[in-house]
Amino acid sequence: MRQISLNTIDNTYFYSAWKLYEEAFPIYERRTLKAQTKLFGNHSYKFDLFVQDDVFIGFILWWNFKDFQYIDHFAVSKLLRNKGYGAKILQEFIKSNSKPTLLEVELPDSPLNKRRIKFYERLGFKLNLHNYKVPSSIDNRKIDLLVMSYPEVISKEKLNQFVVNNHPTIFNS
Repeated sequence: MRQISLNTIDNTYFYSAWKLYEEAFPIYERRTLKAQTKLFGNHSYKFDLFVQDDVFIGFILWWNFKDFQYIDHFAVSKLLRNKGYGAKILQEFIKSNSKPTLLEVELPDSPLNKRRIKFYERLGFKLNLHNYKVPSSIDNRKIDLLVMSYPEVISKEKLNQFVVNNHPTIFNS
């Protein structure tokens, strides 16, 4: 599997990734294409694609901050799910970075959401039960989520520090 780091939408695989992005995430959790294009100018933001034998597998969109790396969006092509690609991508991501990793998950109020949490737990992520909200990308509501962290749980204070220091960058893009 080959990793391709993008810094523009002018890549053969970008539109496959963008189509998956639009299918995999609800509209209130997504950026517009215009906002995504603008993000490529931010040195802390990374848009990494994964390809094997010229077949698009998935992506990990993430931020490299001072104290944490934050996985903003992660998805594997629908046809390739449950074949180990997601685990392999995340294991390599964790191995190649030395900072603690944060990602968000939906509340465990459905079988699918519980399954996602278990997937991340199998990879060593810990579920933090601190109150956590993010702004919707389409209106003024706040979305209740939970944060998972690797390699260990984080304190409410560290999570609050992450929010204060990094949410303006993440959610104003």
